Amino acid sequence: MLTNRRILAFVALALSAILLVSVNILARNLFPGARLDLTQDRLYTLSPGTRDLLRGLTEPITLRFYLSERLVREAPAYGSYAARVRDMLEEYAGASGGKLKIEAFNPEPFSSVEDRAVAYGLQGVPIDQGGEQVYFGLVGVNTTDDEEKIPFFQPDREPFLEYDLTRMVQQLSRPKQRSIGLISSLPLDGDSQPMSPQANPGLMVMEQIRQQFLVKTLAPDLAEIPSDVEALMIVHPVGLPPRTLYAIDQFMLKGGKALVAVDPHAETSAVKGQQMMMRGMPPMPTASDLDELFAKWGVKLAPGVVVGDRRLARRVNAGAGTRMQAADYLPWISVPAENLSRTDPVTSQISTINFASAGILDQVEGAKTKFEPLIVSSATSMRLPVERVKAFQPDVLGMLRSFQSGGKPLTLAARVSGEAETAFPDGPPKAEAKPDAPPEPAPAGEQMKRGTINAIIVTDTDFLEDRFWVQTQQFFGQRLAVPNASNADFVVNALDNLTGSSALISLRSRGISDRPFVKVREIQQQAESQFREKEQALTEKLKEIETKLTELRGRERPGSEKDKPAGSGILTAEQTKAIEEGRAQLLETRSELRDVQRSLREDIESLQGQVRFVNIGLAPILVSIIALILGLLRVARRRRATIAARSAA
Repeated sequence: MLTNRRILAFVALALSAILLVSVNILARNLFPGARLDLTQDRLYTLSPGTRDLLRGLTEPITLRFYLSERLVREAPAYGSYAARVRDMLEEYAGASGGKLKIEAFNPEPFSSVEDRAVAYGLQGVPIDQGGEQVYFGLVGVNTTDDEEKIPFFQPDREPFLEYDLTRMVQQLSRPKQRSIGLISSLPLDGDSQPMSPQANPGLMVMEQIRQQFLVKTLAPDLAEIPSDVEALMIVHPVGLPPRTLYAIDQFMLKGGKALVAVDPHAETSAVKGQQMMMRGMPPMPTASDLDELFAKWGVKLAPGVVVGDRRLARRVNAGAGTRMQAADYLPWISVPAENLSRTDPVTSQISTINFASAGILDQVEGAKTKFEPLIVSSATSMRLPVERVKAFQPDVLGMLRSFQSGGKPLTLAARVSGEAETAFPDGPPKAEAKPDAPPEPAPAGEQMKRGTINAIIVTDTDFLEDRFWVQTQQFFGQRLAVPNASNADFVVNALDNLTGSSALISLRSRGISDRPFVKVREIQQQAESQFREKEQALTEKLKEIETKLTELRGRERPGSEKDKPAGSGILTAEQTKAIEEGRAQLLETRSELRDVQRSLREDIESLQGQVRFVNIGLAPILVSIIALILGLLRVARRRRATIAARSAA
């Protein structure tokens, strides 16, 4: 009887294992896209925007994933990240309905697979002194042989993994060059120089923009934004007529996007204005704003002030004549990475951006739109009256002497998104009647009263100028650029993001799969802090004892020979006793210092052991205890049933 029960138990166990494997195989085949994501930041769950993009694919796309297995074996950090990339690619393929195909390759040294990886432009990284290259990149191709690539998956880019993959798929799904509409009162593309037959070349930032986008220069008095324009780039909008403002208003409410650069004091305009005045022409306005539209977008440019930052200020030559000296010029600032948003893909990888007399962007109280600062000043900054920077030679030293920190960061650039209303509730503005001119046509289409906007607003226009971020030089007739800041990268990133689909724009940084023990680290830091305090006190005590011993050894007993070197005299009994006591204190202090160090190490190791036990051992132990309790209860029930059956018999 007992043997039969054992056989039945083994058979039941085997059938359970077979059933478990069968269920997993059936689930994988019948429901390939089904996943359960229990991570805190939903690392393996695609955003709704990405799913919409994948479901909308009309042409097949192939993603070729190149991963060297040796990198996974010898670099565990890259191995865990590679597993996440592979899982994400499978998620993309499952959500695409068969339109997205994933191919995986292991580029071994001197193989044809490695040759293809190199031909695609993937980045090889040496993993040993022998120079063997490993690869960890992705290449995407479509049916028209367009290519997009990620040369190497950098771990510090992990929070933007979904953004990078979605951007690649979007680029391959619509390979046509994206169109930018440019509205500017500044000669970004160059102009003729006064008293010179040569034309002034355009800005380097425009050259970089045109490498990726089709730029269409729009008239400042247009009545409608062309239908093929995907995003606007509005720079220093001075004196735009109402119908142009209405065209921008409607473009934004219909889902258009814009990069807007306004300025309370455009230094480039001020220089050109002086040149125009010398030629007897009216000066060019130095201040620009879109206050009528900004009010409906929930933001405002602080009037009459620029940012003055004591910590981020750039050094210039101040004074005059023979009294020149280097000093920090508060309105010219160099913004480092820590003052840029690390959660927005536009600024996440930017290192430095230079500004000159930048304004301050504030959110309107009660605004319905979302206000996300992208670039901020340091907390050691103030609102500087714009009149102080308008002078021909600003008082650099006077600004420093009168500086008073406001104690909080000021916003230089921000993303504004969400529901907004039109700035023209009464309908399109009526055109001014001009004699002997045909009537202007009414704006086409029905007026949008409200809609969802997405704009990146910058409070400076001078940051586009070459002199503030790049050095140019001629090399055999070609203009070469040597940047010292990432101003152009910021502009290109912003336009790239804005011309993407709504899926791409909605993506922000996600969490990372490598999650440290934060609480453990906090406890460890507290313990180390206490240790450092004790260690410093004991170290100072050691120095005092050693100094005292040195002094005692250097003393001579009175009456000793004068021709003996210093320190060679015979010590008194009191000095000898003091030296012995000092040596004892020295040994005791050193022992105490070792005890403190050992205690710190033991506390940390004990804490790590407890964490390992909770994460690794506690769960199996609890399951075993529960199983044991259930087994004992089952045995007890059987005994009671047996006793009851015998009693009934």
